[in-house]
Amino acid sequence: MTQQTERTCVLALGFFDGVHRGHAALLQRTVERARELGCEAAVMTFDTHPDTLVRGEPVPLINSAPDRAWLIRTMFGIDWVEFFRFTEETMRMPWEEFLRTVRTELGCVHFVVGYDFRFGWKGEGNTDRLQAYCREHGLGCDVIGQVQLDGITVSSTYIRRLLLDGDMVRAREFMGHPHVLSDVVRHGHRLGRHLGAPTVNMQFSPGVLVPPRGVYATRVRLPEGRFTAVTNIGVRPTVSQQPSVSVESHLLDFHGNLYGRHLVLEFFDYLRPERRFDSLDELSAQIALDGERARQILEERP
Repeated sequence: MTQQTERTCVLALGFFDGVHRGHAALLQRTVERARELGCEAAVMTFDTHPDTLVRGEPVPLINSAPDRAWLIRTMFGIDWVEFFRFTEETMRMPWEEFLRTVRTELGCVHFVVGYDFRFGWKGEGNTDRLQAYCREHGLGCDVIGQVQLDGITVSSTYIRRLLLDGDMVRAREFMGHPHVLSDVVRHGHRLGRHLGAPTVNMQFSPGVLVPPRGVYATRVRLPEGRFTAVTNIGVRPTVSQQPSVSVESHLLDFHGNLYGRHLVLEFFDYLRPERRFDSLDELSAQIALDGERARQILEERP
């Protein structure tokens, strides 16, 4: 972390993978408290999931770190997001030292955490100890309870299962927004001129879960606006013999060159499995059908 002693903030602590409805309650409270206290609303999170080091098992992430930060700032008006590098030293840090470090370096005057937040060596820090620490040092503290939907606790773990099943509709309900992927558009196979629609190629960051192969109704966010798209996650069997998975989107109402530009791709629904076509003309016709279905879906779910 960088030294921020000249600033004061209300600080939300957590990993915030998926930035879902449970996180929303926490982040909204952070902004409210910051306005009341006349300081900034901030989030401190980790660059990698702590369980990857603590349990020695990689956790497939819903979002890359940049996408988490983008969602947190864009959706909730958080002023800044600070990433704390999670290392062996971090893992072994006593809970009081962790709080002292965060408080000193970020100028924290008020903490906001979820009901199950744990921190410090062996997770010995919990909400009771955090609240006691805040009382002792004249700091404020809010602990946000669990949020449920359809009788299910909203959690990143549950949303990961939905995304791995390709259930973008229910995942959107639990997150409160579409699943997103952002990237700089890469040079692909330049099929756009053959298929009659601009094509953008993107990649999932290492460690980020990849939804099932198939075709999705999506939307691309650009400064010029939002554009309906049809996105294929897979190996493009009609045009490629390579086994590597790619993310290829065909924009329906955009004309122009997108190579090298940063864009955000939002997933709305699963349309069909990936399949091989006998010709590019047949593929183009299917993309047109997929496009009409994608338009319908996005009109129904603005």
